[in-house]
Amino acid sequence: MQTEQIVSSLLESNTFVAKKSGECLIVDAGATPDQVAQKVGNDKVMGLLLTHGHYDHCFYALEITKKFGCKIFASKKIVENLTDPAKNYGETFKIEDFSNFVFLEDKQEFSLGEFEISATLLPGHSKCSMGYLIDGTFFAGDVLFGQGIGRTDLYGGDKHEMLQSLITIQNNIAFDILASGHGEMSTAEKQKRNLNLFIRFLSR
Repeated sequence: MQTEQIVSSLLESNTFVAKKSGECLIVDAGATPDQVAQKVGNDKVMGLLLTHGHYDHCFYALEITKKFGCKIFASKKIVENLTDPAKNYGETFKIEDFSNFVFLEDKQEFSLGEFEISATLLPGHSKCSMGYLIDGTFFAGDVLFGQGIGRTDLYGGDKHEMLQSLITIQNNIAFDILASGHGEMSTAEKQKRNLNLFIRFLSR
């Protein structure tokens, strides 16, 4: 699987296009549909996965799925954020039509074309944070970064839930590559130290 990264103008959030055998998945929607289309090329878009409900990761979700004719996959908990600008931090941004959404449960495994996906609910940065393990690449949203972890002081954030989510990642999610919601991609080897550091910090 080949993963293409787009750094958006919305708080420099990452949108990813994962490509395999003429098909692709889009992860998060901070980049414009035209930016995404440049990475998609002639591949068939199988779906858009949202890691959580902050505006910089969801702003173009409806436009992207309209352009490519695909569904949006996310935790059902995302509805609370997307319907309230005060909770997604997008000033006036909100989504009210969820007819194109497919809501996922914690630890749900499913297939989209050639892609086998494992979705895990990882609260701490937000109640709706969900990570996706696809072919050894872990799309973590804003839970885990290359050199840090996500904020826990925003709406729905909780440091105790973040601690449990980091332990879940460390013990239960066997990834090779980390693709975060902001910053550069990282590796499992580098994340061993990162996870240990922040698990110790949050355990105090």
